[in-house]
Amino acid sequence: MSNIGEIGPSRAQAITYGVPGAALIASAPRLLLGAAFLAAYVLLEWLSFIHEYKGVPVTPWNPGLGAVFALMLFAGARYGIVLFVGVVIAEIAVLRSSLSWPIIIGIAGIIAVGYAVMTVMARRVLAFDAGLRSLRDVLLLLIGGGLGATVVAVFVSLLLVADAQLDIGDLPFAALPLLVGDVIGIAVVTPLTLRLVLRTPHLSLRALRALAPEIVFYVALVTLSLWLILGTESAAGFKYFYLFFLPVVVAAVRHGLDGACLGLALTQLGLVGLLRHHGYDANVFTEFQVLMLILTATGLTVGVVVTERRQAARAMREVEARLRAREIEAAQAARFTLVSGMASALAHEINQPMTAARALTRAIQELLRAPRIDHARTDSNLINLVAQIDHAAGVVRRMRDFLRRGHPHVSTIDARSMLEDALILVRAEASAKMIEIVLDLPPELPPLYGDRVQLQQVILNLVRNAMEALAGHADGVEDARKRAYGIVRITARRLEDLVEVRIADNGPGIEPTLAACLFEPLTTSKPDGLGLGLAICASIVQLHGGRLWLHSGEPGATEFRFSLPLQPAPR
Repeated sequence: MSNIGEIGPSRAQAITYGVPGAALIASAPRLLLGAAFLAAYVLLEWLSFIHEYKGVPVTPWNPGLGAVFALMLFAGARYGIVLFVGVVIAEIAVLRSSLSWPIIIGIAGIIAVGYAVMTVMARRVLAFDAGLRSLRDVLLLLIGGGLGATVVAVFVSLLLVADAQLDIGDLPFAALPLLVGDVIGIAVVTPLTLRLVLRTPHLSLRALRALAPEIVFYVALVTLSLWLILGTESAAGFKYFYLFFLPVVVAAVRHGLDGACLGLALTQLGLVGLLRHHGYDANVFTEFQVLMLILTATGLTVGVVVTERRQAARAMREVEARLRAREIEAAQAARFTLVSGMASALAHEINQPMTAARALTRAIQELLRAPRIDHARTDSNLINLVAQIDHAAGVVRRMRDFLRRGHPHVSTIDARSMLEDALILVRAEASAKMIEIVLDLPPELPPLYGDRVQLQQVILNLVRNAMEALAGHADGVEDARKRAYGIVRITARRLEDLVEVRIADNGPGIEPTLAACLFEPLTTSKPDGLGLGLAICASIVQLHGGRLWLHSGEPGATEFRFSLPLQPAPR
């Protein structure tokens, strides 16, 4: 077996486990770490030693084994040397055993090798996670610990029988307490140690202060349960044992596996203290510990299930956040696609006021050079010049706002102005394609609540889809004058607690096969389309608490509708 200074987890192993506590293990001096757990083992053996049977310690409570077994599961089977040395020291200095040296060494070897083999199987064969993040890992710990304790108890008992320390008839009285003691020590102390090692970097003084009232509450519940058992005989005391389930289950539901470990530790310490205070013999002690083992398995199962569900919920929130970020990026890319398609029309829209402004400026120059300045005409030209510049600036501003990056800006929106501003960006393109855009709004529309740019994107996308359908259908018409038949009508109405917006056109319609999957990604009828526009629009409307649908796909009466609630959508 290797020297203790050469054993322990490597930094690579720590990273593999992916937990903060692993970094502490990797960075701590291995000799110091082994010495600390060795001291803990000997101290716990001294505190838990109560019963003997024919000079053999048979106390059914072995917390020291649980602590060192946790170290082995977390840091590697080679730390079994700590268990070996601890057993030897405990036999000599704490238990003051009368056994011979070969028997002491044999017992220590059986215990160390037995649990080292279980550690290797758990870590390398069964891929055990020392973080106990799943029910599978907790079950592996309980089953593996129970199997290891059974093998160790059998071989230690046979060794004592071979040495004539025990008779064959003594095995039930000696082996059963040894088995129960090891199993309950692993079941209670090992998870607690693993979680403390893993969670220590996250514990702060503020967190401990916040948990103090709850810990006091759990201690009070355990104390009350112990008090009810205190005045009874051992046989009657069993019927009150179910009271221990209350603090353990409450702690497990509140704080998951960490709470279960804490509740079980408090319960076990209180129970052992009570049994020792009343001087119960090893048989009664063992009966109570068997009940405690059932409680431990129940508490750990409830705790790890709660922890798993919280981890799943947290992972789901993270996935939703990443998905939302991708949707924002996709929506912004779609806005760029829209603007790239409107680029020539927008250039024409901006060029018109700039050309007019240039002409007005030259006219003003000529008026100022005249011998007699016509102030009225000059003032009129200046007013027109400012109006043309404002018009061009408005188009640029709306385009810039439409293309802005970042998270949605949720606010109260004037529905009329939102629709009008959106259509300004597309009217020039519609005019170039000889398509008439009609905006039909009631005198008063209630305000909406959402992201103005995103909702404008929905409107622009639907309007441009209608325009492209009309333009494509008109390409086959020989007389270009017939293209003026294209009309896109946008209407909005209040319907009870929502506003419904309708975009209708008199184009060629939508085929039924395409209409069935129209809002699915990568569905498009355009030769150069990506099939993302309508899917993004539907997602935007859904995030605002509404829905988008195809109301009619008939030729000459194609109509999309989307509704938005008047109240803010829950987020």
